[in-house]
Amino acid sequence: MPAPKPLIGISTYLEPSAKWGVWDLPAALLPAGYPRLVQAAGAIAVMLPPDETASAAEVVARLDAVVVAGGPDIEPVRYGAERHPRTGPPARERDAWELALIEAALASGTPLLGICRGMQLLNVALGGTLVQHLEGHIASVGVLGTHTVRPVPGTLYASIVPRDCDVPTYHHQAADRPGDGLVVSAYATDGTPEAVELPGAAWVLGVQWHPEMGEDLRVMQALVTAATNGRPTP
Repeated sequence: MPAPKPLIGISTYLEPSAKWGVWDLPAALLPAGYPRLVQAAGAIAVMLPPDETASAAEVVARLDAVVVAGGPDIEPVRYGAERHPRTGPPARERDAWELALIEAALASGTPLLGICRGMQLLNVALGGTLVQHLEGHIASVGVLGTHTVRPVPGTLYASIVPRDCDVPTYHHQAADRPGDGLVVSAYATDGTPEAVELPGAAWVLGVQWHPEMGEDLRVMQALVTAATNGRPTP
């Protein structure tokens, strides 16, 4: 009998209003690209909306890996900064929940992947800071851009994607000072950090682009492998 597929939790929006059919109601939602990517990589996806009734540690203990998804800007107070005029409105409930998920995953050694906002939040969780606005990493409002990402040799990310590749991107913020223990493992050609990772016993990686919006499964497949067999050695 084949081994069960790993169970991967994906952090989820909690929106005050969403429309479908005849309904306009509060909703926990997630762009379909995220679960589709997890499923295509051979795992089972579950949504993790903010939950005041359960501890993040209790949730993470039932999972084989955690994905912190993209989304709104992180409130600057989380990294000791004043709000830039181009920084979006806060999503405090989601900030608190996802930081708790990250802390629980790090404490338990559960494989962890941060995507876009998720990479930034991983950096903030470990004491890093963010650039609150930069240009050139979207095509236009609501339209993803594409640019080249260059891996840093000898890193976990480089073991997954060893050569330059083009990625779908949509962000106006980025990691600035890396958090404690984090190393930058890929850059855009303009020098923007595009991946960070935490060397050690656990599998911890953040990517600034949106793999769920492309066809490249390698990063998610690496997470699934880590969830199944433990962290691969670069």
